[in-house]
Amino acid sequence: MLPPVVVAIYIGTPWYTALVVLFAAAMIWEWFVMARSQALWLAVGAAYILAAAYVLFLMRGDGAAGRSVILFLFVVTWLTDTGAYLTGRALGGPKLAPRISPSKTISGAIGGLLAGVGAGILVWYLTGGAVDLRIAVAAVVGSVACQVGDLLESGAKRHFGVKDSGRLIPGHGGVLDRADGLLAAALAVAATGIWR
Repeated sequence: MLPPVVVAIYIGTPWYTALVVLFAAAMIWEWFVMARSQALWLAVGAAYILAAAYVLFLMRGDGAAGRSVILFLFVVTWLTDTGAYLTGRALGGPKLAPRISPSKTISGAIGGLLAGVGAGILVWYLTGGAVDLRIAVAAVVGSVACQVGDLLESGAKRHFGVKDSGRLIPGHGGVLDRADGLLAAALAVAATGIWR
């Protein structure tokens, strides 16, 4: 999914907007199927997804600044996930949250944090942004939130007794499985005010 996402981020409206709407609709559908008939769970999940999608739409804006913010957010999320996976596989060690997600390790969480923050700051600098304390804080907040979002979705899947949120992405589960960290990171980074 990487090439179409990057192209949509670069172009902006209307392609980026269409991508956000499409992904949000897919995630809500997956959540409804997964949560089945518990009304409170359905409402909470849908509200969470819609709020994050709206934030992703607002943060992109129409110009170069919005493009930089979204690239920053996506890179922090992507590298946090990748860094956590690679570090955890290489180093192993104590589990981060064994009851929720048995495969995640503390070493992976630290590696993901370092990779996400470092890559986010580098992308911000390369796109012409001024690197300061606020950007560093936003990168840390985004990386931590990404990992928390991943754990939240893992907890939800365990609660509902499913392995994947869906089957829309062959070999990778559902869209929600791929974007769980991004949803949480978007809300958290937006709260830092960087997008303004």
